[in-house]
Amino acid sequence: MSKKLPTRAEDYSLWYNDLVKRAGLAENSAVRGCMVIKPYGYAIWEKMQRQLDDMFKRTGHENAYFPIFIPKSLFEAEEKNAEGFAKECAVVTHYRLQADPDRPGKLRVDPAAKLEEELVVRPTSEAIIWSTYKNWVQSYRDLPLLINQWANVVRWEMRTRLFLRTAEFLWQEGHTAHATAEEAVAETRQMLDVYAEFAEEHMALPVIKGVKTANERFAGAEDTYCIEALMQDGRALQAGTSHFLGQNFAKAFDVQFATKDGAREYVWGTSWGVSTRLMGALVMAHSDDEGLVLPPKLAPIQVVIVPIYKTGELDALLERIRPIQQGLIARGISVKVDARDTERPGFKFAEWELKGVPVRLAVGARDLDAGTVEVARRDTKQKMTLPLADIVAAVDQLLNDIQANIYQKARTYRDQHMTRVDSYDEFKQVLDEKGGFVLAHYDGTPETEERIKEDTKATVRCLALAEPDEDGTCMVTGAPSPRRAYFARAY
Repeated sequence: MSKKLPTRAEDYSLWYNDLVKRAGLAENSAVRGCMVIKPYGYAIWEKMQRQLDDMFKRTGHENAYFPIFIPKSLFEAEEKNAEGFAKECAVVTHYRLQADPDRPGKLRVDPAAKLEEELVVRPTSEAIIWSTYKNWVQSYRDLPLLINQWANVVRWEMRTRLFLRTAEFLWQEGHTAHATAEEAVAETRQMLDVYAEFAEEHMALPVIKGVKTANERFAGAEDTYCIEALMQDGRALQAGTSHFLGQNFAKAFDVQFATKDGAREYVWGTSWGVSTRLMGALVMAHSDDEGLVLPPKLAPIQVVIVPIYKTGELDALLERIRPIQQGLIARGISVKVDARDTERPGFKFAEWELKGVPVRLAVGARDLDAGTVEVARRDTKQKMTLPLADIVAAVDQLLNDIQANIYQKARTYRDQHMTRVDSYDEFKQVLDEKGGFVLAHYDGTPETEERIKEDTKATVRCLALAEPDEDGTCMVTGAPSPRRAYFARAY
């Protein structure tokens, strides 16, 4: 292998960027601010996508697809949404190129091919989807409308970081319409629970479920619910959001329905989404100075088998390995036999450690003759010698143990970095010296929130749903406060 990764302690940001590239997850592209997701990285995203898609369909949702281009007049219809995204929009103004008469062999935009109306490249799809729902919803019989789409979006970013913030990224966005506010709020909360279950059960990522303040709310929403996770550098990362839109988009696009008693009412809406930002969360929450640490449920390769052999022995050894491989596959475990004869075992061990494969088997003829297999687990780096006769069942159980251990390690770190403070000085000290979530009283005003952000670069991540009411006083102004908010510096 090439030189070692930078350590997290030396330079967390450089460690992250190097790891994403060297583990084969993604790389920068020829398009400024955009990334290429490489096959190994995309395989993880596919596993995320497949699991989430199953969860969405179990809750009654269907997939559809809507255009990437949104006429500016449609985008403007919901004013708060348009204003909130205006500075991030890429805009198509012309529809044709032509040969440049002043530069042979080059092209220019045809000045005669200007669009009558500019098209916004999708930063989010509420406008195009709600303009479509106007045609789909006539009566209460058409509700609820439960639609999801898997797509790409463009939000023009000046400072980018692979997976965490890029000009184009992949995501899913759910958009639902309901007959009552109660149904829409229930949908918003249900999808928040789906995201939290996915994060904890599959990503092994403990999350805080909460609601955003007005300052942090999605543009055009009445309420934004979120899941917040903690990375190993003590910074928070918003891992998913679910929005109660009220009737804002229904009114903007005149989406009304006939009720059972013949009246006409505007529908109630939700939207919710997660993106390839989850890939960044997966890397930063679990990985170490040697490389990726992947939870088995999302690892493209769950077990790698490295043959240990002398010249001329490989083919015969591979035949003896095949029953182990087939037994694991029969259990639904993804397996790779690294039979390359161009690399030594030590190189292979380091490469698969870098790529975060949860379990490694080193198998030689002498081991098989003795009825044993050497097994290494990626999360703890523990090596053990296990009986060949029970190897399939043992590896299956080991993968479950690794999944649980990765979650517990992240949970312990998160819990150790949740600090309750009562003064502004203590708040600043904890942020600078410890990081993590800081639970503090504040008066709930946008002005105080903005002052805290300017002073400390920390934001209110959420008002946690599980946090009890607790009378207190704002650490900044001394005004009354009914509960603590979760603050953190964040990505």
